[in-house]
Amino acid sequence: MTDPNLLTDNPALYEARFPDPDRLAGRWTDACLTSYGAGARVLDLGCGTGRDAAYLHAAGRTVTGADLSDAMLRHAARHHPGPDYRRADLRAFDLGAGEFDAVVCLDSALLYCRTDAELLGCLASCRRALAPGGLLVAEMRNGAYFLGRADLSATSSVHTFTHRGRTYRSVTRLSVDPAARLLRRSRTWTTDDGAPPVQQRSAWRLLLPEELRRTLATAGFEVLALHDGPGPRTEPPWREHDVPAGTTTSDRLHLTARRTDSRTAAPRA
Repeated sequence: MTDPNLLTDNPALYEARFPDPDRLAGRWTDACLTSYGAGARVLDLGCGTGRDAAYLHAAGRTVTGADLSDAMLRHAARHHPGPDYRRADLRAFDLGAGEFDAVVCLDSALLYCRTDAELLGCLASCRRALAPGGLLVAEMRNGAYFLGRADLSATSSVHTFTHRGRTYRSVTRLSVDPAARLLRRSRTWTTDDGAPPVQQRSAWRLLLPEELRRTLATAGFEVLALHDGPGPRTEPPWREHDVPAGTTTSDRLHLTARRTDSRTAAPRA
C-alpha cells in the first residue's frame, strides 16, 4: 500500500520505534467491540506486526489478521501467534462472504485508500466480509484537522531510538496537498554507523468526518459513533471506561459503523 518503508519492511524495528507494552490499541479495540456486542469472529485489516490481532485472540476472539506486507505477516506469525494471518490488499479483498462479525482497521490504514474508487472498494469488501449487522471499527487521522494546517510544512519532528545496539534518527516533515486531499510525509533516516541516509515518502487520504459518514452510508453502513477521542493514539490516551468526547475536531477520528441490509444510492455530482 505504501512506498518502500524502513519500518514496514523491518517489523522488529517498527515495534521498537512504536512500542505498545500495555497493548493499548488492542484493549481499546476490544472495548469497542464489547460495548457494541460484536461477535467473536474478527478481521484485523492492515494487521501489521500482529500485536493487536494477538491481543484480540488472547481476549477470546477468533481473529484473522490481513496485510499486504509479506514481511509483516511473517513477523506476526512468528512473534504473535494465534490469529490466522492472510495476505490481502485492503483496497479490494475477498476472504469469504459473511465470515466475520467485525472488521477492525487501525492506525490510519483505511486512509491508504487514496481515491474514491479505492475507498469504496475497501468498504464493499468489508461489507461482503461481514455477517448481517457486523461492525466496522476504524481509527485514523482526521482530515478536518490537517486540512486546516497550512503551517505543517514549516515544522519537522525528530526522533531517536536504539535497537539492537544501533541508534536510529528520523527527521519527519508533513505537508498537506489540498488539491489531492492528501497528507504527505517525507522522512529521512540516519544511523550512527555511517550508513547512507534513507529517504522515504508516503501519503494518506484526508477525509472530512461528514464525508466519511456519507461514504459509509453509500457503501451500506450506519455510523454508530464518530468522534475524536479519547483513543489509543490521542493525548491523553484512552483509558478503560472513558466516554467519547462527542467532537470531531482533533487530529484523530474513531469510527464504529454497522453493516445495514440496504445501501443508500450514491449521490449525484
